[in-house]
Amino acid sequence: MALSIIFTFLAVLGLLLFVLGLRRIWRWKMVSGSVQGISGALLITLALMVASLAANLHTYQRLTHESPVASLRFDRIGPRYFRAYLQRPGQTAEIYDLHGDEWQLDARILKWHGWANLLGLDSGFQLERLSGRYRDAGEEKRSQHDVYPLYKSEGVDIWRLARNHPRWLPWVDAVYGSATYMPMSHGARYAISMSQSGLVARPLNDAARRAVKEW
Repeated sequence: MALSIIFTFLAVLGLLLFVLGLRRIWRWKMVSGSVQGISGALLITLALMVASLAANLHTYQRLTHESPVASLRFDRIGPRYFRAYLQRPGQTAEIYDLHGDEWQLDARILKWHGWANLLGLDSGFQLERLSGRYRDAGEEKRSQHDVYPLYKSEGVDIWRLARNHPRWLPWVDAVYGSATYMPMSHGARYAISMSQSGLVARPLNDAARRAVKEW
């Protein structure tokens, strides 16, 4: 909401200055007209940058308390080879094939300073990838490893910008990754939530509970 107001203000003011600058140039007031026109163009550019940041923020879900992120269900389709059904709230199931003994879900978390929250910039998270993994690290190097991206970045990548150039976004409090993993088993179902401390996975049925107990 706050970014929308800022974008509208900058865009309207920039367009007004740009038009007034063109009118002055038309009247042969070249210096003042050029200054107004350039100022307007810079404000319009800044407004477009704000719009790009807002578009990227829109891909993040609000992080205010523990909330459901997704559920996972597994069917065995071969030795240490599973079909995973990832169900996000309000979306159709996504299907991925994973090799290994365990599944791992990764997410990006973006936290803002308290005053930024007052402007409507809530801390948020974004699922990043789903992958298969092996209990033995040596086997992980030798065996097939499957990794699937779970997001499509829009606009300026705030995560990358805040991580690589923290001085450009001083109102960002922290950017960090979170991951959770559990064993894969035929018929196992898990619920994944996001808390203030990161991703949390819980078994939903007997097959999952048995797999975790034998893990």
